[in-house]
Amino acid sequence: MAALRVSVVPVTPFSQNCTLMWDDDTKEAVVIDAGGDVPRIMEAVTRQGLDVRALWLTHGHLDHAGGVLDLRDILDARPDHAKVEIVGPDRRDAMLLENLSQQGAMFGVKGLRDVTPDRWVEEGEQMRVGPHVFDVLHCPGHTPGHVVFVNHAVKFAQVGDVLFQNSVGRTDFPYGDHAQLIDAIKTKLLPLGDEYSFICGHGPNSTIGAERRSNPFIQ
Repeated sequence: MAALRVSVVPVTPFSQNCTLMWDDDTKEAVVIDAGGDVPRIMEAVTRQGLDVRALWLTHGHLDHAGGVLDLRDILDARPDHAKVEIVGPDRRDAMLLENLSQQGAMFGVKGLRDVTPDRWVEEGEQMRVGPHVFDVLHCPGHTPGHVVFVNHAVKFAQVGDVLFQNSVGRTDFPYGDHAQLIDAIKTKLLPLGDEYSFICGHGPNSTIGAERRSNPFIQ
């Protein structure tokens, strides 16, 4: 099996870690959390020669989903390519994705379009990047429908805004739940094992082991 490759493209004024993942043999790829700065994302896609098949979303905040429709429009305009699917998050984030334009207005971001994914996901489902399989975990608290994507073969996850280096996701929203977030981290992420590395929604990468040892929110 060819290697799974991963690259991060920081986007939006929130420095959100838009993540490209692809199979090194076929170049079949997905983009996770295309929050904005679509030309920058497309530059990375073109530079790597990627065949993007789907756009995955961890949750419905504007810095993670605000550019997903613009990116899909560009990708769908390619000749002789299959239509690109928008996949995820869990349906419980519908109220956020259906109001992306309103989120944008609150932060002075114009031109955002409300999003309805082609397919919602649920915990227990598996998703693929070429031959590489990712398990879906529902990890609410930051948002009700937040999901995480985990590849056990290479012990890697994209965790969105659930867990960060020495921090955790914000829960000071009307729909946030700090206890629920910590429970998701302790019951779903920490059991993955210390050797699992992860990319988070903002800031540097880390490992489950490093956060188990030093993250003050989960001690």
